[in-house]
Amino acid sequence: MKKMMLAGRSESGKTTLIQALRGEKIKYNKTQYVNNFDVLIDTPGEYCQTHGFGAALAMYTYEAQVVGLVLSADEEYSLFPPACAAVANRPVIGIVTKVDSPRANTERAEAWLRLAGCEKVFFCSSYGGEGISEILEYLREDGDVLPWERQGKEG
Repeated sequence: MKKMMLAGRSESGKTTLIQALRGEKIKYNKTQYVNNFDVLIDTPGEYCQTHGFGAALAMYTYEAQVVGLVLSADEEYSLFPPACAAVANRPVIGIVTKVDSPRANTERAEAWLRLAGCEKVFFCSSYGGEGISEILEYLREDGDVLPWERQGKEG
């Protein structure tokens, strides 16, 4: 799998998305520092929310093959400035989380992510599972066996 770093404000759903991508039970877990999992890098929302930490996010992009900008579908504003994806020397994708929220506005979230410079935008619900397989397919490399394929071979 391609290694992906996630960036977004606090409570945008980054850690929950990582739990869903890893097939783990979803539970609240506040990210206090950068967590470098096998192929996923989880960053604290404060890194996006505090001007001085932006450079740290840019540096962590060098640890990944793909950068995922995460924006909740029920967000009232975007922290990502226009063309900010240009800072990353990697493909940058957008991930709209919480698409099942009653206040979701997926079109607005997608427009903000495209304005930020995201090449591709995914829509997902970590709790409902919507869009998770599409993200995993995007991260797939030759020879990777995804969880649902492994289940078919074992049965």
